[in-house]
Amino acid sequence: MAHSLIMRGRYLSAGALLGVLCLAGCARNPVTGAREFVMMTEAQEIALGRESDAQVRSQMGVYDDDELQRYVAEIGLQMAARSHRPDLPWSFAVVDSPAVNAFAIPGGYIYLTRGIMAFLGDEADLAGVIGHEIGHVTARHSVQSYTRASGAQLGLMVGSIFSPAARAVGGLAESGLGVLFLRYGREAELQADRLGAGYAGESGWDPTGVRDMLTTLSRLSDAGGSRGVPGWLSTHPAAADRVERVGPVIEELETRLDFSELRVNRAGYLDRLDGLMYGDNPDQGIVRGRDFLHPPLRFALQFPEGWEVINTETQVVAKQPGEEVYMLLQLVTDPATRDLERLAGDTMRESGYRLEAGGDTQIGDLDAFVGTFTGERTDAGEPRARVAYIDYAGTIYILGGLSDVDAYDQVESEFNTTIRSFRSLSAAEAEDIRPNRLRFYTVREGDTWQSIAQNSGEGIIPSNTLAVMNGVSVNEQPRPGDRIKIAVEGN
Repeated sequence: MAHSLIMRGRYLSAGALLGVLCLAGCARNPVTGAREFVMMTEAQEIALGRESDAQVRSQMGVYDDDELQRYVAEIGLQMAARSHRPDLPWSFAVVDSPAVNAFAIPGGYIYLTRGIMAFLGDEADLAGVIGHEIGHVTARHSVQSYTRASGAQLGLMVGSIFSPAARAVGGLAESGLGVLFLRYGREAELQADRLGAGYAGESGWDPTGVRDMLTTLSRLSDAGGSRGVPGWLSTHPAAADRVERVGPVIEELETRLDFSELRVNRAGYLDRLDGLMYGDNPDQGIVRGRDFLHPPLRFALQFPEGWEVINTETQVVAKQPGEEVYMLLQLVTDPATRDLERLAGDTMRESGYRLEAGGDTQIGDLDAFVGTFTGERTDAGEPRARVAYIDYAGTIYILGGLSDVDAYDQVESEFNTTIRSFRSLSAAEAEDIRPNRLRFYTVREGDTWQSIAQNSGEGIIPSNTLAVMNGVSVNEQPRPGDRIKIAVEGN
């Protein structure tokens, strides 16, 4: 829930969209040579990419590490120069997101999150990710996805959790401009894997990095690890299948290339990660277990025990495991009135909800309106919400919970407890909140993933996720003498 972003829209401009769609025709695919129908020329593709790049950088933020940015860009530019479209104005950046994600937009603009950097094991893995995204651009997969959209509004806006339509499509926890761009078909993803392996090998990196990074991401999904995994894997074919399908490509490359001379560079890659921020950036609000803390905006609250908490650019969403029960925190932008009861009634009515009961109250020393609302019945059921509109230092926040009416009585008390937990942070409390960072540890005799996770900061990285982060399955234990990645708080 970024301080600088929550006031901004998340759409590409209408002018850019009309520019993309104004011309339609056939073009030759740079990779296959086949003629295909697309709705933009290369010049339009580059122009759209340039405008979208500015929005990505503004909305997601560029990770503040110049050396890491140069490192990723140098590898990317070397690979792009050996690709099917070397003359594009290629650009590579690490964006400030904890999600495990990478994405491309038309025109040669490639992004990796700092979240995915933590889960790559060496430079060959990094080249595999970059090569995969270059493949999406060279094969014009992004352009094709725009064409299939047939003029639909581009970019992604997370819908209000209180909208039955948003709930029905299950888009509540998705965030980031890259999600739409990643919705390629199965064959497009497999083609990008093949191209990525080829670009890596031809540019001097071990192409088995493609297979290794897919294996890691598949393990991470199976382990139920990073909150960001769905943003990458849920829009791609199963990684395990892709591991198998990329095997023959690597075998073919091995007949032409001497793999012993290709770069892996594990030590050099890990050195670049020392001090990398892990998890949420406190400047955008931070999740610590069940707590959500926002130092710049100076507030805190506590979600129910065991719920998954996801901090997006515009919302904080919590979900009860295994159930369609959610809680949400978001800012009311440009409220039409300062009367909380009227504001609650008007905005909830616009989302299809009617007020059942409610009234003005105090949450701590803050003015608030808390009400129970029932939504329109759909095939998915009848939603009911317990919602607070809270006035904090002149800013109005919505904090509430949503479930089906049949489950509401079982979770209403948890909704109320979270709503009542909203409080201000003192200056000293806010100053004391520091980001988690990656550090390194040499495994000792008798260490297990469980003991290392406990000793390096309980709750920062679960033991299963820590194993996958270090390139092994959850059933394998660390070996004495290995240098492994851990995360520590406040350093």
